[in-house]
Amino acid sequence: MHQIEAEFTFAAAHRLPRYQGKCFNLHGHNYRFRVSLRGEPDAHSGIFVDFGDVEKAVKANILDQCDHTNLNDFIGNPTAENLASWIWERLDGKLPGLAEVRLWEIPTSCVVYRGPQGKF
Repeated sequence: MHQIEAEFTFAAAHRLPRYQGKCFNLHGHNYRFRVSLRGEPDAHSGIFVDFGDVEKAVKANILDQCDHTNLNDFIGNPTAENLASWIWERLDGKLPGLAEVRLWEIPTSCVVYRGPQGKF
C-alpha cells in the first residue's frame, strides 16, 4: 500500500460563536492542510494518482471557496475540527483512497480527521 500526501495553504477569517474566549471575536489564520491518499499504483504506469489531479480537485472543491473568505459564511461553527470534517466531505469521492485530512490552524498544532468511520 502506498500513501500520497499533498499540502495546501489558504488564508481565512472566522469566529467561534459557541466559544467563550478571545476566539469568539472575528480573527484570521493562515491555514495549512494535508490530504493523504492510500492505494496501489497502476501496474503499467506505476502511478497511483497524478499529483496534478489532486491539486485540481483541492483547488476546485476547497481553495476556491475558502481562500480569503470568512468561513462563518458557509460553516456555522468553523472550529478546526469542523473545518477538517468539511474538507473531507468536499473531497470524499473526488479523490481515490482518501485516508486522512490534517489541518493546522496554528503552526504548532493540528487536527487529524480520518472520515466518519476513521480508525485511530
